[in-house]
Amino acid sequence: MKRSGLVLILVIAASVATSLALSLGGDQASGKQTMTVDAARQLIAEQQQLDTISKATWKQLLTKQQYDILWRSKTERAFTGELLNNHENGMYVTAGCRLPVFHSNHKFKSGTGWPSFWEALDKDNIILKDDWFLGYKRTEILSRCGEHLGHVFDDGPAPTGLRYCINSVALSFVPEKNNTPKLSTAQ
Repeated sequence: MKRSGLVLILVIAASVATSLALSLGGDQASGKQTMTVDAARQLIAEQQQLDTISKATWKQLLTKQQYDILWRSKTERAFTGELLNNHENGMYVTAGCRLPVFHSNHKFKSGTGWPSFWEALDKDNIILKDDWFLGYKRTEILSRCGEHLGHVFDDGPAPTGLRYCINSVALSFVPEKNNTPKLSTAQ
């Protein structure tokens, strides 16, 4: 066999192995063992060892759309999210790991079609990462446990000038007790 043919076979084999690892959520490739859904729910409730929950387990815990957005970095269609027009007082937690990330006091109407916030509630629960997927630099927002939430842009209102543009499906809303519609200064 010619050297170029051997190189082509090696490239194809590497590509197939990578595709298989991605289709499996990377769990087998990373050596993570699949745990029971009940065990994962317990870890989430305790906010412990969230990074040990395998992609296979997340697939069982989440809807297909939630899994695609949180763990495959997909995006929901603009103006379709349930939380876009939510005006109640409360906290937004990540849909999977249940980490507190935003508060309704920091939400504003951006006109972009996704819930937008000018500040994160707990910056220890988010990670900002350069994202070049579209061919130009954006800043991706991940939860502390690795869930893709959305992107942050520098076109938001005062006082931060930031717009955390978040997929509705990536969040769950936890209303405050004695909930009344929020008063927002940023519109």
